[in-house]
Amino acid sequence: MMFDQHTIWVLIPIAAIIAGVFKHSMRIKEKQIDRMQGQEAEMASRHASETRQLEERVRVLERIVTDQGLNVSMEIEKLRDQPAVRDMRAD
Repeated sequence: MMFDQHTIWVLIPIAAIIAGVFKHSMRIKEKQIDRMQGQEAEMASRHASETRQLEERVRVLERIVTDQGLNVSMEIEKLRDQPAVRDMRAD
């Protein structure tokens, strides 16, 4: 397929226009990707913060449960040290 001289001079600007449009569309896609990465980073930061808060709440709950468990154990031991109600009535 042979192009004459006039056809080549027409195709060169058309190729340049197509390349410019392609370059512009690539810039738009890059901006979209950068925006999405920023949103994902923000979400990751938010999730990390929420995770830290939940971990702290779990630690507090664990302390409450273990402290109350210790208190219950101490109360039981105190009751064992007291004379039984039946023994007091027998006197």
